[in-house]
Amino acid sequence: MSRKLGSIHWKKFEEFLLSEGCVFKREKGDHRVYSKLGLKRPVIVPRDSELPPGIVLNNLRTLGISKETYLDFLDRT
Repeated sequence: MSRKLGSIHWKKFEEFLLSEGCVFKREKGDHRVYSKLGLKRPVIVPRDSELPPGIVLNNLRTLGISKETYLDFLDRT
């Protein structure tokens, strides 16, 4: 059965990005920019208190990481 993706605090998502080898590059306004070798474009994370599932899914696609891998990380932490 497929697990559902919910909203998440941006700091928790940042923890996931760093665990996947992303590096914080810069911040402009309320957006943080992360990079990783081999990515075609940077990963942008708004510093809203809760990130909606759409933003999380878009960033997972950019990273080439499955939703299941991400949900497994959340289960472990």
